[in-house]
Amino acid sequence: MKKGTTDKGIIRYKRGHGASEEMMEHASDRNDHAEGTEYVDNRDLCKEGRREGRDSRDRTYHREDTYNKDDTYQSNGVIQTEGSGRFPQILKREHYSGSGWTVGLGILSIVLLLAGCLSRGLYYSVDLYPVLLIAAGSILIIVVLFLAAFHPEKEKEKEKGQARKQVTLSTVHWLGNDERTVGRMIRIPGMWRVLWPLGMMICFGLHAWAGSVSKQGSMDEMLRWSLLGMFTLLTAVLAARTDGARWLACGWQVAGGLLVLSGILAVCGVWPLPFGVMRTADPEISSAGARLGGLLQYPNAYGAIVGMYALERLTAAARVIARPVPAGRLIAAVLPLMPAQAALLLSESRGAWLATGCAAVAAFALQRRGARLPLLLATAAPLACAAWLYRQLAAAQLAPALVPGLLALAGAWAAALLGTLLLCRLWHSVAAKARVAALTAIVLAGAAAALMAVASTADRLAAGVGTGVSRLQIWRDALQLWTEAAWLGHGGDTWRNMFRAIQSSPYVGGEVHNGLLDLALDTGVIGILLVAGWFLLTLRSIFHFAPQLMPSVLIFGLHGAMDFDWSFTLFWMFFIWLGAWAEALKREAEGVQRSGGTVEYTPSRFKSRSKSRSLFLRYLRTQSRPSTVPMRSFFHIFQRVTARLIRVSTVMIILFWIGGTVWLTSRYAVAEVQYRQAMSEPDGTPAQKVHLMAAFQSNPNRPDIVISLARSLPGREAETLLLNSLSHSPMHPQIYIELGRWAAQFGEGQQAGTYFEQAIALNRYDSGGQSTALYWMERAARREWEAGFTNRAQQTAAAGVQMYERYQLLAKEVEAGNVRNDRRFVLEEHAQDYGENLRRFASASASSPPFIPELTKRSP
Repeated sequence: MKKGTTDKGIIRYKRGHGASEEMMEHASDRNDHAEGTEYVDNRDLCKEGRREGRDSRDRTYHREDTYNKDDTYQSNGVIQTEGSGRFPQILKREHYSGSGWTVGLGILSIVLLLAGCLSRGLYYSVDLYPVLLIAAGSILIIVVLFLAAFHPEKEKEKEKGQARKQVTLSTVHWLGNDERTVGRMIRIPGMWRVLWPLGMMICFGLHAWAGSVSKQGSMDEMLRWSLLGMFTLLTAVLAARTDGARWLACGWQVAGGLLVLSGILAVCGVWPLPFGVMRTADPEISSAGARLGGLLQYPNAYGAIVGMYALERLTAAARVIARPVPAGRLIAAVLPLMPAQAALLLSESRGAWLATGCAAVAAFALQRRGARLPLLLATAAPLACAAWLYRQLAAAQLAPALVPGLLALAGAWAAALLGTLLLCRLWHSVAAKARVAALTAIVLAGAAAALMAVASTADRLAAGVGTGVSRLQIWRDALQLWTEAAWLGHGGDTWRNMFRAIQSSPYVGGEVHNGLLDLALDTGVIGILLVAGWFLLTLRSIFHFAPQLMPSVLIFGLHGAMDFDWSFTLFWMFFIWLGAWAEALKREAEGVQRSGGTVEYTPSRFKSRSKSRSLFLRYLRTQSRPSTVPMRSFFHIFQRVTARLIRVSTVMIILFWIGGTVWLTSRYAVAEVQYRQAMSEPDGTPAQKVHLMAAFQSNPNRPDIVISLARSLPGREAETLLLNSLSHSPMHPQIYIELGRWAAQFGEGQQAGTYFEQAIALNRYDSGGQSTALYWMERAARREWEAGFTNRAQQTAAAGVQMYERYQLLAKEVEAGNVRNDRRFVLEEHAQDYGENLRRFASASASSPPFIPELTKRSP
């Protein structure tokens, strides 16, 4: 057949990319995946597709025929796809070509996920900055490399065999490549998920710009959601590529295995993990006296994330157990189950246990009728062995001797593997007695695991539900605070900055212990709607295309409503990872469906479209007047200009987003480094002041930097600096205490009293703050009396007496009331002495000054 000719079964397109896209669109239209179909193992389908598609691929395409040529060969009017469930080799160059890009994206995404695991779950902002710089810098490098490697004009002329001049990377050329890159990225399935974290980032950015309870908190939250937006972008592109599902599955296994094994080995003394085990003598917090927090250093969050990994591995093992398989494959499938379940039990998180149990019930209900028993087969032996291991380690308060601990771990692990292997052999046996024995063993293993777990936590269950009552009080106070700004919220770190001012009892609660309430306080109803829409759409996609991931997502939602898991950036990264994994599995399933049969393209369909189009254009030429032709040309030019402006604007927004994130994060990182160096220097030295000045110039929003710098400055300069910082942190009580201290040193008792009153109002259950205020009020009254301002001294003393009386009354209420006093709020002994001195000053007359010895030379 000659080049440039067409026949019945030939479709000619001069632009390979356009042909590929249009053909695949028609293919997806005619072979649309029906929602609600049963889950099918993609790997098995891919294997069958490879065997079935091998011969058809060889018959359909020649090795040298590609869609990038002028003519696309089609046999008998049929276009066939590769049987592996992936796009055929001929489309790889057009579909984000190159396995190297896939490897780079996969490695970068996994590195970011592991960095989140190793950085305490990215809970603290100081851990967030390095990971954010890695993510933003890597994305910029990838974009530069892509633009340097992608030259559509060069590829087109090379395919035609024509000589062309070398294209320089001018600004116009790079901008054109950016436009094509953006166009391709927008068409990636699942790219819409980037809009949700970007929407949250914009909300916090507006709060930081317009004013909030903590500008630093809003900026940190904005950077956190910026990182999540970049991570969503990377995983969406990775999911759209060939073998993206394999990379996502690999990243999940590596991250989950790291979290589980690091915790187990830390308990056994093999992996030194500081703060990996939380120890307490309070039976309401732990019955064993120790709880496993792992790399996250918080047992509740660690238990939830380990539960997510355990249930995903459980459903995967159940699919393997459903049919007779070799022993090696069976052992590989159930290998992670026992340590994951043991880590979940060692966390001793009742909320994580409850959420995992509810998600396990949902996983059981989602299974087909014939696949439910394999789920129990995969659970029984590992759960019983994990409960036994938990009981042994809890008896040693999670600090066993090295050799006995490792022997217990190895024995429980081996017993779990051998027990599961035996149960599967009994179940797949043809003998009825063997199946009855398997069912009996499942029931006994489940009962034994439940009894051992309950026996190990009996002390904590008998100690009461004091922590649960405290959370109810926290939630009640948070709802009252939310009503003050229901729609827009108060900005980032609202609860951490405001709970001391509104708490109804002296509980310790730097977190609200409820992800939804935390979002409502920060961003109001708008933020709740954004997150709810994101969660529901992801849940819908997982339900239809990857139901084996549904239990993990349910744990993310259920436990996030009981604790502050969502304050850990790592949890959102796992949620994003699961959504991208579901999208990749969806694409694999669609690819397998295309490979199962052929997609027909009848030439008459295209001929009818082209014929109708030509008739319509001919009608326009005959019926339109000449004056309308310029109008049509104008609208055509206007449309092209508008589209180009939109693309250019999108490019500029993306570059501004990533570049601005890098600039802001680098400044905050420099401020953190300078502040740490300043704290390592002796107090009051010139070196410390230099480091504090550098930290303040890089980040003037942090209250701790401002307070430390103010203490090294002269009085009036320090006061000015502190007053300016109130515009960034108006709800920070320590700033008001510092202002009151400076006013008292200058003998301005009334002004000092105003500052101290504001500080106490923002943190009334702080015994140290109350005593400090009384101390400086007594010093201010003494200075004014000695300077001859008797009336001012008496007024200052009277204000101090009022503070002392309110303090005394509040301490009596807490002592007499039946509430938890987690902050240990009491009337300090020094405060009583300060109060008595203030009363003497207030009742003394100018003619008979009281003799009041100075109690202390420094602030308490």
